Amino acid sequence: MLEKHYYEGKIEAGCDEAGRGCLAGSVYAAAVILPADYDNPALNDSKQISEKQRYELRTQIERDAVAWAVGVVTPEEIDRINILKASFLAMHRALDQLRVRPEAIIVDGNRFTPYRDPSSSSSEPIPHTCIIKGDGKYQAIAAASILAKTYRDDYMDRLAQEYPMYDWHSNKGYPTCKHREALRQYGPSPYHRLSYNLLGTSELSLPFDS
Repeated sequence: MLEKHYYEGKIEAGCDEAGRGCLAGSVYAAAVILPADYDNPALNDSKQISEKQRYELRTQIERDAVAWAVGVVTPEEIDRINILKASFLAMHRALDQLRVRPEAIIVDGNRFTPYRDPSSSSSEPIPHTCIIKGDGKYQAIAAASILAKTYRDDYMDRLAQEYPMYDWHSNKGYPTCKHREALRQYGPSPYHRLSYNLLGTSELSLPFDS
């Protein structure tokens, strides 16, 4: 059973990202504020439940949440600022969109860039706590992990229709053998992260159609 809250008595947003380890596509993040008395025993780390369960839970989360939002950072931005900063930026973009402003933030992982509310006159960042494996400990982070994962999967499925050779429908951009074999044969697409070691070797990765 996951915990309801980390910060008692505060409007708390849970944050998580999806797609950091992928070779292609944007990184997605979600921020979710659940009702104070909310308890959904089905919530869990998105990696620990089936695809069918994730989409069923997404419907429940979107229906029940006080507020939720998804933030996106493109492959071009990832190449420019690096994936760690891009993950934090995606979370910040999700937080920016929340229609209810959080008073505290809990984040999956061990690092986070302090977040300042753009709608507030205060220069102080909103209090946050990083929680290792937080998506398996707190409901709001688990909810965020499910939204980030499902929205990113939908996005990669759309890209797979445009570039079917990379098998993104199955691997969602992660470095599978089939994905890397397609990279060797066809080169990178416009959606690949060119700052990554795409082939898993020291070989150069040339732009698509170069």
